[in-house]
Amino acid sequence: METIELLKKVRKIEIKTRGLSDHIFSGEYHTAFKGRGMAFSEVREYQPGDDIRTIDWNVTARFNHPYIKVFQEERELTVMLLIDVSASGEFGTRKQLKLELIIELCAVLAFSAIQNNDKIGVIFFSDKIEKFIPPKKGKSHILRIIRDLITFKPEHKKTNIEVALQYFTNVVKKRSIAFLISDFVADGFSDALKIANKKHDVVALRIYDKRECELPNIGLIKIKDAETGAIQWADTSDDATRINYEVNYKKNEAKLKEIFNKSGVDSTSIATDQNYIQPLMSLFKKRGVKR
Repeated sequence: METIELLKKVRKIEIKTRGLSDHIFSGEYHTAFKGRGMAFSEVREYQPGDDIRTIDWNVTARFNHPYIKVFQEERELTVMLLIDVSASGEFGTRKQLKLELIIELCAVLAFSAIQNNDKIGVIFFSDKIEKFIPPKKGKSHILRIIRDLITFKPEHKKTNIEVALQYFTNVVKKRSIAFLISDFVADGFSDALKIANKKHDVVALRIYDKRECELPNIGLIKIKDAETGAIQWADTSDDATRINYEVNYKKNEAKLKEIFNKSGVDSTSIATDQNYIQPLMSLFKKRGVKR
């Protein structure tokens, strides 16, 4: 991609996602993801309605008038984006490709993080760790992440979520918020997810395309698996073929939800033709209520 074209694309994503972060997501994000605790800030005079448990008795005795301790949240968090860059991200039949949606989601989350003075880092994975960007603050760091997302070409095409979670658990020592962003077309990661969520706070964002849920009735079609290259033919005019396709999708979806529930991981699903604002807001609000 030419440098000028790349800069235009980065700028376009920045304008859209930073605006959403500033005006919509930032407050909900702050509520959904709490800091490490409360730290003493100052003392002030007691006012009716203040919690008497916060009275500073030493200062009160000195001035013969009630004063209370004021605490502020120790805000700084580390946020990690675990991003599936396997070949299945190049699929999309509606508004955009899955990878294009992932780029926007990552940008929104990154700008929400720095808006709240949090560090943000990234792990790109396929069936191996493709790239690790250590957590940092600052707009230039966010723009680098967006630029890498747009231009990055993975070495491998397949997906191994277990490898990504194990690497994350071993490398990131400090407890962090981790957004695991994938279409989750993979098996064998449930144990690694449980372990990661015990050490960190993992949130799963599942990306999918409507065509993965159901087949249109358009006759004989050729289907290629982007990750393995395997090709097969399907007769979509056959009712049984379309029904089995939909049944298998729903089985896999139910299995995935069970994995998230057993691992204690909050999750949401976002389609390529869907506005992602509402699913993210609902997820943040649900977490805010829980906490």
